[in-house]
Amino acid sequence: MDHKFENVQINNLNQMTTREELIYMTKLTEQTERFEDMVNYIKQVVNQGQELNVEERNLLSVAYKNSIGGRRTAWRVLSTIESKEENKSSTNAASAKNLALIKSYKSKLEQELNQYCNDILNLIDSQLIKTASTPEAKVFFHKMKGDYHRYISEYSSGDVHKRAADGALQAYQAASGVANNELKTTNPIRLGLALNFSVFYYEVLNDAAKACSLAKQAFDDAIADIEQIEETQYKDATTIMQLIRDNLTLWTSELDDDANAENQ
Repeated sequence: MDHKFENVQINNLNQMTTREELIYMTKLTEQTERFEDMVNYIKQVVNQGQELNVEERNLLSVAYKNSIGGRRTAWRVLSTIESKEENKSSTNAASAKNLALIKSYKSKLEQELNQYCNDILNLIDSQLIKTASTPEAKVFFHKMKGDYHRYISEYSSGDVHKRAADGALQAYQAASGVANNELKTTNPIRLGLALNFSVFYYEVLNDAAKACSLAKQAFDDAIADIEQIEETQYKDATTIMQLIRDNLTLWTSELDDDANAENQ
């Protein structure tokens, strides 16, 4: 009887149809940090075909970002361990065996990352951009598309890396076209786009000069219009501006060090 009762409960969860129920379960799974379940519920909301409001957009972002966040971190840690084992493998038989295990596990992580990244990219292309009716929504989803192509580029190589980088560049450019024309310089979504687009130039395209130029322009424009920040957006906008400034400080310092090294 207990197993039958459990199955009924699971079926009831899987058969939810009202938007209100799905949103409630999305929030519930966020609070319990069951982010993979959160993805399942918010996807059902998206598949109903209605435009997402601001809260629902943010829930979608939280669900996918947290589902891949730990995997991205794990992949980077594995890459560091892999490099150390590679340096020892030529003279150490145990390291050679360990290296094979690391590569196998790393491949598993990449498959999981592909699953989530391609899942959200498909939702964005097939539904979310099409139903976006406001400039903020359009920038949000084009930026999100750029972000997930960028995430794929982090762990891929060869043609897959190039396609991901090209996809990210095109998406960020599309987002920038709308943001620069229709959003205030202090809008947190526009600032978040500038932050991530500049990171893309720095980390993926290895173009520190372009990254600095883009970040500095966004920061300077926002500072010039600082008095225009809406009260409800003040905290988010200033937090992102600080992140942009932190990156600028780091990147310009590295550019200066490189320039000094060349002159010596």
